[in-house]
Amino acid sequence: MSFLALLFALLLEQVRPLASGHGLEKVFGWWADWLRQTLDAGDARHAWTTWGLAVGLPCLLAVLVHWALLWWAGWFFAMLWSFAVLYATLGFRRFSHHFTGIRDALSTGDDELARELLRQWQGELDLDMPRSDIVRHVIEHSSVAAHRHVFGVITWFSVLAALGLGPVGALVFRLSAMLSKDWVATPAGMGEDAAHCSPALQSVTAYAWDRVDWVPARLTALSYAVVGNFEDAVDAWRQDAAHFPHPNDGVVLAATAGAINVRLGGSGLRQSLNDTVDTDPVVEPTSGRPADLAHLRSMVGLVWRAVVMWMVLLALMTLARLLG
Repeated sequence: MSFLALLFALLLEQVRPLASGHGLEKVFGWWADWLRQTLDAGDARHAWTTWGLAVGLPCLLAVLVHWALLWWAGWFFAMLWSFAVLYATLGFRRFSHHFTGIRDALSTGDDELARELLRQWQGELDLDMPRSDIVRHVIEHSSVAAHRHVFGVITWFSVLAALGLGPVGALVFRLSAMLSKDWVATPAGMGEDAAHCSPALQSVTAYAWDRVDWVPARLTALSYAVVGNFEDAVDAWRQDAAHFPHPNDGVVLAATAGAINVRLGGSGLRQSLNDTVDTDPVVEPTSGRPADLAHLRSMVGLVWRAVVMWMVLLALMTLARLLG
């Protein structure tokens, strides 16, 4: 059931992707904003209460709907519910069109257009950066985006669905990521509501996101290693992950660098998709070749092979449960 829900959600998301800030995200934004204004009193206890209610109540509702459908309507309608939640939380196409546009511009030699498209995607950037830096930025942003909008969602969905909790894992990851975007101030700028959050709420939100993302980040890195250059990816993971300002993103980026033999890090590193993020203007680069256009093709192959690997593993697990 979980495998079919995920498969159909991925396929539909390719055909009819939801735009960023769609209706359900707006509803959650209103809910989270109301809780912040009502409960954020500036101490750790109220901060944990605010974060817990913001994430916990929607997740509890998702579990109750899943169990009710299983009890009253049967597994097919419960699968449809999981499919709907996954469709709303996955976001493969939210970043892939940016990637494709920049890649096409670079392929035709239009570096100026590529810089402008990258600026539209990521905000203020050095518009005089050379081609290699454009490619590097695209790989960095795409690697983290694939993790946050695909593999992280799949990880938590798979784990909690196996425990009988339906699609709640996908919500846990996505809502935590959304709060860390809005409620955490970073050197790159304030989140939408971070300026109005107490330091306690910002600290709790950042800590909770770090814990939620800890296992998925490492599974994403392992996936990149398995479907890429395993030895180099693991070596880069061990040697270079600590160079990046955010520990979880550092694991993903270092594994990406080793998996496709590309040099990541350097000046102007920013994280992707306006998600949560620590940034640093200068990051010690990883080993590997300077980024070039061929690495964009390698990045596409890496992500798709990792998706296929995940789907095959979930299919085998589903088959084993059925036969067992």
